[in-house]
Amino acid sequence: MITVNPLEVEGIIFTAVRVELPKTNLLMISNDVGYIMCAALDVDFFNENEKLRKREVIAGRAEGVRTIDELLNAPLAKITDASKEIYGWEEGMTGKDALVKIS
Repeated sequence: MITVNPLEVEGIIFTAVRVELPKTNLLMISNDVGYIMCAALDVDFFNENEKLRKREVIAGRAEGVRTIDELLNAPLAKITDASKEIYGWEEGMTGKDALVKIS
């Protein structure tokens, strides 16, 4: 099952997506600037692939989360280089704090 809902974070609306998969869930919260996601996101791929690096994808990954609420409150274990350079994201900041920076 795929669930898509609006999600308010400090007065700003984001889109929350949950994809139920066998034995796991794919979780993502996004807006038109960037997104945070569960550990299914391969941040290194964006940072190491020159073509993708030029796109300046704004994304971060939290690990060990099972719900959208956990994704909001978990520290980001990895972020793209562009999210750090353009929006000041840092590894360890919460998903919620990262989203506020791109609102």
